[in-house]
Amino acid sequence: MIELFLNGLFVGSLYALFGLGLAITFGLMQQINLAHGDMIVLSAYLAWMGGQAVELHPLATLPFVALLMFALGYLLQFAVLNRTIGRGPMPPLLVTFGLSIVLQNLMQMGFSADTRSLEPGSIGSASLPLGSFSIGVMPLFFFLFACLAFACTWLAFSKTSFGRAVRATSDDHRTAKLMGIETSHIFSLALALSLSVSAIAAIFLGMRSTFAPAAGPERMLFAFEAVILGGLGSIWGTFFGGLALGLAQAVGLAIAPTFGPLAGHLVFLVVLILRPEGMFARGTSK
Repeated sequence: MIELFLNGLFVGSLYALFGLGLAITFGLMQQINLAHGDMIVLSAYLAWMGGQAVELHPLATLPFVALLMFALGYLLQFAVLNRTIGRGPMPPLLVTFGLSIVLQNLMQMGFSADTRSLEPGSIGSASLPLGSFSIGVMPLFFFLFACLAFACTWLAFSKTSFGRAVRATSDDHRTAKLMGIETSHIFSLALALSLSVSAIAAIFLGMRSTFAPAAGPERMLFAFEAVILGGLGSIWGTFFGGLALGLAQAVGLAIAPTFGPLAGHLVFLVVLILRPEGMFARGTSK
């Protein structure tokens, strides 16, 4: 039972990281990015290319991939998505849907449909003995890093002027602009941060399992479920939503090998019916 619980937590921390970037754009910016999962897969391919080109460990490529995705996010928001602000929810939805299709086709052209993975090295098989069972070093590292990423993101959006500017721009971008806030710059920085956080999730994904050009929608689904389970606007709610999803899948896998993903979806459905606003909905990032 302890191993089952720990495995659920470790997998859930990865789902929480999937959702963290989406929580910024969807929960805080109120902007739906349907290409979020494909951006995660793209980050994984960038890390794979770095490993192939200069034989770097996946974790060593993390700063470079995060910076590249930060720049891509800023340019995408500044040049494209900012033009859709104030026109309702459909324009950014349609633009990111088209971007998702384009990214999937470009990745398939560039990398083929074959699955890839990132070689974790010795950390992949290392473990810490705890009595009658052991804990893998790599999933434990993922969990602790996820906690750190969520803590830093929460501080950035709840305790800084940048975070207050993001929330003000999201609530009423016209009034925020009248108050002297550079709304286009603020939104561009927010999406840049979202994609750089997603790069962390991508590298952890590649070290734990395989990825392919068409894997983006599935990652998007896990991210969406984590955000909705936790509650829109709640950074820590997304973290606990991801953990709940991972624990549900772990219990499902213990019942039957094919029941794991379905168990997570059933928990999502039950929470959506009983508490549509999510478990920790607050309307802010606090």
